[in-house]
Amino acid sequence: MTPSTDSAALQVDGLVKTFGDTTAVAGLDLTLGRGQVMALLGPNGAGKTTTVEICEGFIRPDSGTVRVLGMDPVTERQKVRNRIGMMLQGGGAYPGVRVGEMVRLVASYYADPLDPDWLMTELGLSDHLRTPYRRLSGGQQQRLSLAIAVIGRPELVFLDEPTAGLDAQARLAVWDLVRALRRDGVAVLLTTHLMDEAAALADEVVIVDRGRRVASGAPAELERTGTAEGVTLVVDGELDPSLLHGAIGTEHTIVEGTAAGVLEVHGPVSPGLMTSLCGELERAGVQLTSLATRTRSLEEVFLDLTGRDLR
Repeated sequence: MTPSTDSAALQVDGLVKTFGDTTAVAGLDLTLGRGQVMALLGPNGAGKTTTVEICEGFIRPDSGTVRVLGMDPVTERQKVRNRIGMMLQGGGAYPGVRVGEMVRLVASYYADPLDPDWLMTELGLSDHLRTPYRRLSGGQQQRLSLAIAVIGRPELVFLDEPTAGLDAQARLAVWDLVRALRRDGVAVLLTTHLMDEAAALADEVVIVDRGRRVASGAPAELERTGTAEGVTLVVDGELDPSLLHGAIGTEHTIVEGTAAGVLEVHGPVSPGLMTSLCGELERAGVQLTSLATRTRSLEEVFLDLTGRDLR
């Protein structure tokens, strides 16, 4: 369900930003409700980071409106900063500061911060309390940046590539923290290049390309766009693929699977195709043991919409 403008943690309408002859954002609309997670996906140069930096108040838009918790992030910058959290790509910590010092320093800015010791334990930083920031690994720096972003109990958090460079264990810990934020009613806008991350965490995925929204919806809804990609049949015993030629159209191909009795039909799936396949098997006296459709993954949807060329 799309949140109303009044209840939105973030409302972006007709956002435009250009840099010289380059249009970074071209009329973008976003609505993020409180307690929801939105994943902003797009190729390099699609306008994701520019959009986030405008919402955070670092860049002034050329036109359009942005409201963060009902406020203008440019003219009411300090009020906005007091109520949001930001995880920046650049890290956000002093090079010589120790991990424990940095987290406790940022916690001291807020009236009711999260417990620093608990948070550092949750993010696997408790063994590095006295390690200077510059001596941390890239993944440890990422986790420290996330701790800084959420320590103040923000109402809205901006996470820019929150799991870039993290190992599997740290990545799952970050996912758990994002889910906990959502349960606590915090709105989260994250940018990511990881499709499984967007599918696992987001209530809504927004795909942008060349500064414009090209698709949006729940991950499962986007994966259902268009038609399914094919059908996998498993039968009892051997099956001659030619027996199914009468059931398929010219847009379909039949490929033998890696095991005996497995066939794959590639092409768009419809109820008529499924009925025809089952009918042909019945006429041939072949016992069907399994039939499953294959839908497009979120990554395939993304590539279909934005192209496969490197940017």
